[in-house]
Amino acid sequence: MQQYLNLCQRIVDEGVWVENSRTGKRCLSVINADLEYNVGANQLPLVTTRKSYWKAAIAELLGYLRGYDNAAQFSAIGCNTWNANANENQVWLENPNRKGEGDMGRVYGVQGRSWKKPGGGEVDQLRKIVDNLTKGIDDRGEILSFYNPGEFHLGCLRPCMHTHTFSLLGGTLYLTSSQRSCDVPLGQNFNQIQVFTLLALMAQITGHKAGTAYHKIVNAHIYEDQLELMKEVQLKREPFASPQLHISPKIKTLEDLETWVTLDDFEVTGYQHHEPISYPFSV
Repeated sequence: MQQYLNLCQRIVDEGVWVENSRTGKRCLSVINADLEYNVGANQLPLVTTRKSYWKAAIAELLGYLRGYDNAAQFSAIGCNTWNANANENQVWLENPNRKGEGDMGRVYGVQGRSWKKPGGGEVDQLRKIVDNLTKGIDDRGEILSFYNPGEFHLGCLRPCMHTHTFSLLGGTLYLTSSQRSCDVPLGQNFNQIQVFTLLALMAQITGHKAGTAYHKIVNAHIYEDQLELMKEVQLKREPFASPQLHISPKIKTLEDLETWVTLDDFEVTGYQHHEPISYPFSV
């Protein structure tokens, strides 16, 4: 939690104003942020200086792992964060590749589960990683990438957190997640939960001990219409201790994650938090 607050304070103190062409707003930005989450000790990096809707973050992660491509699919499992990008992004609405209401196109989990090969066919990146790790194999290429420049025009949004690299050392599984861009007041709250949960889930279904998750952000920013709330409200609150995440031991395979797992299979205990803060969202 303190890492998150330190990053927020760093942006306030050291950030440079940058115009964002997609949103038409300015961002106070810094370059390069490195965070670490102790998954093995189950110290869930859940923001406590405002209420965090952790269930939606995990639901979104499940949708990615399943390769969902429509906002309605995410909403059905408890995550509404894709509704705006799928249905209110004017550039995407005018894109001839958009298939209709709720369509997100070939973004995030679609790339992770069905990356198209130049000569035809598809690559299921996640399946390869799970199969290797289950066998105790780390070929130093256990990489899940959502970043496919050749298909940006086929999706409503380029991936922000774009690459997850798994490393297996002596029976302990580690994760390095790379993110090109981060809306820190809103997105980071989701992203750090997802990085933590992804490592915890992958360790559980491949039979390994979870180690540390390393989270690298290239461009971390606060939008101009979020800055006052960050400075005058959130950064003036005292954080609480980190809560813990409990994942149902019934989840044992990738097929479980693909089929029957719901938010009821996840529980957070010891979560104390301050009142919610309604930060503006930029489409």
